[in-house]
Amino acid sequence: MTGDLVLLSVLMFAVTYPSRALGLLAPAFDRLPKVVLDYLQLVGPAVLAALAAVSVMVVVNADDVPSFHVGIEWVAVFVCLALVARKGNLFLGLVAAVGIVAIARAVGLAEIPA
Repeated sequence: MTGDLVLLSVLMFAVTYPSRALGLLAPAFDRLPKVVLDYLQLVGPAVLAALAAVSVMVVVNADDVPSFHVGIEWVAVFVCLALVARKGNLFLGLVAAVGIVAIARAVGLAEIPA
């Protein structure tokens, strides 16, 4: 892990912590409008979805040129989304997605994008 990634993770923590800790920091948190509460609950998943979308759709080749990528990762993301929507269990969706990609790469159906 490079120093840039550590710095990025500290910066991400500093930006997202207030929205996650707002309930502990603000005594009147339960009196916020429902729209604000709904928005705050969706901040974390939105950030994770944006990071996942970039890592699934964009591949950087050896010349540092980004390109659009379609592969087994897309199937894994859709399976994860379907399981989370159907069962309401993020852990189950993530395990299924990782399993799909790992098995596909192990049997040779997909290779690691380069």
